Amino acid sequence: MDSKLKRITIVSAVLCIFLIIGTVLVLNIVKQNRSSKDADAGHEAGAAQKENVQAQAAAEASVTANAKIDQTDLTDPALYAYREDQTFFDQDPTRFEKMQLRIGKKLSLFATSVQRDIRIHVLNDEGELVKGHSLFVKIDDQEYKDLDADGIIYVGDLKAGDYEVKLEEVEGYKVPQNAVRVHVKDNVEYTKIDDISLLIKTEDEIDAEAEDSAKNGAEEDRDKTELTDKRLGEGNAHFGIDVSKWNKEINWDQVAASGVEFAIIRCGYRGSVTGALVEDPYFKKNLEGAKAAGIKVGLYFFTQATDPVEAVEEASMALALTDASFLEYPIFIDTEGAGGKGRADVMNPAVRTQICKAFCETIESAGYKAGVYASRNWYNNNLDVKQLDDYVIWLAEYRESPKYEGKYEMWQYTSNGSIEGIDGRVDFDISYTKE
Repeated sequence: MDSKLKRITIVSAVLCIFLIIGTVLVLNIVKQNRSSKDADAGHEAGAAQKENVQAQAAAEASVTANAKIDQTDLTDPALYAYREDQTFFDQDPTRFEKMQLRIGKKLSLFATSVQRDIRIHVLNDEGELVKGHSLFVKIDDQEYKDLDADGIIYVGDLKAGDYEVKLEEVEGYKVPQNAVRVHVKDNVEYTKIDDISLLIKTEDEIDAEAEDSAKNGAEEDRDKTELTDKRLGEGNAHFGIDVSKWNKEINWDQVAASGVEFAIIRCGYRGSVTGALVEDPYFKKNLEGAKAAGIKVGLYFFTQATDPVEAVEEASMALALTDASFLEYPIFIDTEGAGGKGRADVMNPAVRTQICKAFCETIESAGYKAGVYASRNWYNNNLDVKQLDDYVIWLAEYRESPKYEGKYEMWQYTSNGSIEGIDGRVDFDISYTKE
C-alpha cells in the first residue's frame, strides 16, 4: 500500500472512531434528559397527589367540625362565659376613645324659676340628666358649677327679672350655642313645673329605708275606743282605705267586693334626708288596680318640703304622675314628722302652713281638688288651721269619736283595719265629701 493510500485509511479510521464516540455521547445525553424529565414529572405527580390527599383531609375535617357545631347547644351558658370575664374587653378606654364615644352627642338646657331662683337641668340627647361631669353655666356672665355632678345646678337669691343662661363647653359634647332665657319671679307662682319629671327618682336610686321615714302622730294619740271594723252604709258617709307600698300586693277586686268605695293612694314622697322626690314603687299598680275594680281614687304625697318652692315641686310631681282628671277625690299633702330626724321636722307652724298652702294652691291652679292630711295633735300644734279652711281637711284620730274641734271632711279612724284582698293592717277612712 503506497503511502498516500495509507494516510487516507488512517484518517478514515480516526473519523470513524470520533463518530462512534460522538454518537455514544449524544445517546447518553438524550437518555439523561429523558430520565430527568421523567423524575420531574414523577415529583409533580407526587406533589399533586399529596395536595389532593391534604385537601380531602381538610374537607373531611370541616365536615366533622360542622357536624360538631350542629350538635352544639347554642344556649349552653359556657359558650358565653367570656361575657362575665371582666378582663376580656378593654375596661379602661383611653381619653381619646372616650372622646370618640361622645363625639356628635348634643347637650341641652332646661331652666325653670319658682321664686327668685333658677334651677338648670343639663340633658343629653336622650333626655337624661348628664351626671358625673364638671359642668359650668353662666348666668348673665356670672359662672356657676354643678358641684355634685348630678346634672342640676340651682341658683337662689336672685332678683326678679329676665336672665340668660348659657352652658360652657364640655369636652366631647356639642353644647347649645344660644343662651336660654329665664324669667325669675319675685313671688311664688303656684303653677305646675312642667319638667318636674326630671327630678323624680325611683327607690332603686336612693336609700329608701332612710328616706321614707314618716311617723304617724295619730298612733301615739289613740285610745281604747278605737274602731277597727268596716263602717259601711252610714248615711251620706263613704267607706274607704288609704294605701302605699307598705301594703304590698293588693287584690283590688276583692277589696271592691268587700265594700270599699274609695282609696287614697300614695303617689310619692320627699326624702327625709336628702330631699329627693321619690315615686312610691306601688303607685301605678295600685292606681290601675283600683280604677279597674271600680273604686274611686284620690292621691296623697308625704311632704318633707322646707319652703313653699319645694311644696310647688311636690304638687307638680303629684300632678305629673297621673292624669288628675281621672281622680274623684282630692290630692292631699301628708304633713307628719319623720321621727325628729327629718329635714322638715324642726319647722315652725307658720312655715309649715305656708308649705301646705303652696301645695294646695298649685293643685287647685291646675283645676283639681286639694287637701291636707294630719293627726289631731299635728293640726293643733304644728299648723295654723284657720289658713287651711279652703281645702279638704283629712283628720287622723284613732278613737270612737274625734276630739278634734276643727272642721274636717274625711276621717282616718284606724290603722288597724283588716280587709279581704290586703295582707296585714290597713288604714280605714270615712269620707263626708261630695265627689
